[in-house]
Amino acid sequence: MILDTVFGWFSVDMGIDLGTCNTLVCVRNEGIVLNEPSVVAVRKGTNIVLNDGEAVGLVAREMLGKTPGSITAIRPLKDGVISDFEITEKMLGYFIRKVHGRGLVRPRVVIAVPSGITAVERRAVIDSAERAGARRVFLVDEPMAAGIGAGLPITEPTASMIVDIGGGTSEVAIMSLADISTCESIRIGGDDFDEALISHLKRTYNLLIGEPRAEQVKIQIGSAAPLEQELTMEIAGRDTISGLPRKIVITSEEIREALREPIAAIIETVMQTLEKAEPELAADLIENGMHLCGGGSLLRGMETILSNATGLKVVHVEDPLSCVARGTSVYLENLELWKDTLDQTGYSWE
Repeated sequence: MILDTVFGWFSVDMGIDLGTCNTLVCVRNEGIVLNEPSVVAVRKGTNIVLNDGEAVGLVAREMLGKTPGSITAIRPLKDGVISDFEITEKMLGYFIRKVHGRGLVRPRVVIAVPSGITAVERRAVIDSAERAGARRVFLVDEPMAAGIGAGLPITEPTASMIVDIGGGTSEVAIMSLADISTCESIRIGGDDFDEALISHLKRTYNLLIGEPRAEQVKIQIGSAAPLEQELTMEIAGRDTISGLPRKIVITSEEIREALREPIAAIIETVMQTLEKAEPELAADLIENGMHLCGGGSLLRGMETILSNATGLKVVHVEDPLSCVARGTSVYLENLELWKDTLDQTGYSWE
């Protein structure tokens, strides 16, 4: 611990929300200093990152679906876990170097991970971060980080409920006394919304679109519950029969129907979590309600449909896209206080 204190004077310790869609990095006492897509552009058939290792994040996202045959834009995380170990290592290394340029000593890193991943998947995250330049790595479950980042009273003897709908996973947790009482994790999130839209347009209109355009449709006219004024949008893609470019007009009603299945799976996960809650914690939720965070929670009507299904008050946390990253920052500031809840695989606090 003495060495960590000394090293801390010269290093820039950081918290990382390693997401399927976006990676956010925060620095102790400075807040969020980096928010970039979890995308890397490499030469096809290799792990060589383009532009001397700089084709990561925002630069690489612009290439998604538009690369020539010699280049591949890769999202190295799928369903909240590492699907490509080497590319993840290079992506993390780029982000750590970008943030840590001021430090003389390798940083300690707290990384938020889905609560439902396996021990092997947790070990893969730790190994990737170590190889990318971290001195010590600690893992924290995303619901816990989200609850702290949202400012919920998770250390008190009362129930705090978080529903974190990310790009690859959805996490539902009830927390009390600085720990998770009940938690369910499902590998369905915003990416599945996009895939559902792509499948609907292909099946109904023989129109093929890419993931970036599907996400644009979801943001502009997507909804989980009926809207007061339904929306329409013109969308272009490739006709699967003629092979020619074509555009159509779609409505928010049909997009809502296309999203029905993944949304139903998230609602079922919420219900399962509530069914497992202790009676006293369940009673607390009548007053405290549940809190939504994550990019997927921003879909129109998500609060309404969850409130109708559970009968609870449902509200969005402040800045739902960054509350997990903010939670890791609080962990950084209070590592000794939170050490009992951290996954410190392979490390000792002595």
